[in-house]
Amino acid sequence: MNLLITGGAGFIGSSFARGVLRDELPGLEGARVTVLDKLTYAGNFANLGPVAESKRLDFVPGDICDAALVDSVLRKHDHVVHFAAESHVDRSIQEASEFATTNVVGTQVLLDAARRHGVERFVHASTDEVYGSIESGSWTETAPLAPNSPYAATKAGADLLALAYHRTHGLPVTVTRCANNYGPYQHPEKLIPRFVTNLLEGRPVPLYGDGNQARDWIHVTDHCRGTALVLQAGRPGEIYHIGGNEELTNRDLTGLLLEACDTGWDRVQHVEDRKGHDRRYALDDTKIRDELGYRPQVDFRAGLAETIQWYRDNADWWRPLVID
Repeated sequence: MNLLITGGAGFIGSSFARGVLRDELPGLEGARVTVLDKLTYAGNFANLGPVAESKRLDFVPGDICDAALVDSVLRKHDHVVHFAAESHVDRSIQEASEFATTNVVGTQVLLDAARRHGVERFVHASTDEVYGSIESGSWTETAPLAPNSPYAATKAGADLLALAYHRTHGLPVTVTRCANNYGPYQHPEKLIPRFVTNLLEGRPVPLYGDGNQARDWIHVTDHCRGTALVLQAGRPGEIYHIGGNEELTNRDLTGLLLEACDTGWDRVQHVEDRKGHDRRYALDDTKIRDELGYRPQVDFRAGLAETIQWYRDNADWWRPLVID
């Protein structure tokens, strides 16, 4: 297998690349990997450090919107996992143009190249945020899309493009929508690493509104295992939810992080809620469980403790990335 991973120097993409190159993802052992990454603020070649010397890894710096580059790279590959995206909601609220360009146009460029070169499998990685907010219950893959943030709207647009290329051109595309990820190598703009790094540095942590926004959490390696299953056996034209089955409010999660970092609620700074902040996300992942045998393997408390320890041990990685 010759596998192209877009955004493979980012948080989730690099975890997937490391898993493949370490032969930790069943069915993908021995695959050759090309990582295509623009190396924006959220992409970091150091994320590939543990596998950087692998003879099965090629790294191509570049933008998925560069049609000529994408065409030249993709022609050598039979499988694609598309993680590359602008993904930070707050940034999309401030300025949405890069999100529309990368998430929608970039996906279209990849899909066109994949169609020209006859790829065998194309997995488009998306998010639970495309559904908007749900008060109770959980979304199935047939739920209507109702994104509230510019980020989520651009991901929804990319999802629809990917599925349209299957229906129109027969491209073997599958779409995954995942819960909130956590784990090592996550940029400190995201909730868990931001809170952990702030607490380790003696800084306050910002809690939006009343903190009762609820999210489902999944360790990044479980997301990668689910993605590997979909890459190998997912039905083209279908959507698969990848859940962690660990729902917490932001306030409850903050309490766990404070306890783990041996500090108290006096370190919490309540800030004005984000514009259009979704109240609750929840995915029904029955489909991927029944069809592909997916089960999350990382216990949340254990995974969170290991993640916090990783940030304790790797300050040289995250300290240059910390934002105010």
